[in-house]
Amino acid sequence: MKKLFIKSALYIILIIFTLEILVRVFHLYNETPTRYIDDFGVEKSLPNQNGYAVTGNRRQNFSQYHINKFGFNSYREFRPTKEKVEIAIIGDSFIEGMHQDFYNSTGKKLEEKLDNVEVYEYGYAGYDLANQLDLMSKYKEDFELIDHIVIYLKYENDLKNSSYTPNTERIALLSSPIFKIRNEFKLLSYASAIGVLDPIKDFVINIMKKKDAKKSLKEIEETKISNDLLYLENFKKLVATYGFDKQKVYFLLNTSKTSPIFLDYCESHGFQIFDFAEAFENSKKSPTLIYDKHWNNHGRELIAEVIYNNLKDKL
Repeated sequence: MKKLFIKSALYIILIIFTLEILVRVFHLYNETPTRYIDDFGVEKSLPNQNGYAVTGNRRQNFSQYHINKFGFNSYREFRPTKEKVEIAIIGDSFIEGMHQDFYNSTGKKLEEKLDNVEVYEYGYAGYDLANQLDLMSKYKEDFELIDHIVIYLKYENDLKNSSYTPNTERIALLSSPIFKIRNEFKLLSYASAIGVLDPIKDFVINIMKKKDAKKSLKEIEETKISNDLLYLENFKKLVATYGFDKQKVYFLLNTSKTSPIFLDYCESHGFQIFDFAEAFENSKKSPTLIYDKHWNNHGRELIAEVIYNNLKDKL
């Protein structure tokens, strides 16, 4: 019995060791950039990182990223000046672009359509409008030099907060020993990515959702308004807090997935919108990836074209 136990343990170790080697050789694991909160309280990626973003158990998506000196995935450094013409695109994971090689990003596609214009992509997974406006406020001197600023707004996600607070708990969790072990143990990282650890994740998420649900219900009871009106109030508070230059800052959004209440408010108050709903709806090819609905290469081409068409007469 003792020998059987020893042999079984040895076989298990050998199998795990072999699988670890295979995962590393075929690069099946995702290299997530290290996140941090800088001296200004802005959450972003640690500068000067390089790696590969991997999605799916058969490397459905394998793309290279490069975190520049400013802390964002980009093919170039951000050096705005009065002499040059620059466009900034700010947003969440859709702008961060981990599903596309950094040298073939939406910003790069846009830049190729323009002459003597630099495009800066301030994309970071999880950013909402509060994050975006806070970023612009904390780095006000840089954004004052940039000529045009396009903010990607995903209506259903990006207006839930009326103020910005650095997510220190998430950064602490990602820096915790258990996450460091997972990142070093590539088989564990791969297992997590393909859903083997989903039951544990779901358990934690369900607990968090219950807390959030209680908070949301309390907010709804206190305000007695619908989500659309709540989002609009949050939008008004954010604009009042941070200010908004309507002459050079624009919202990139899909009007078919945005509340008419919000759209009417933007129109009546002079907020400019770059709408990509028609471009996506009329596309003969899918503009999104099959497995997680981020923009694919064609979708990024369409987004770059929409931004170009809206800005070409302003440059």
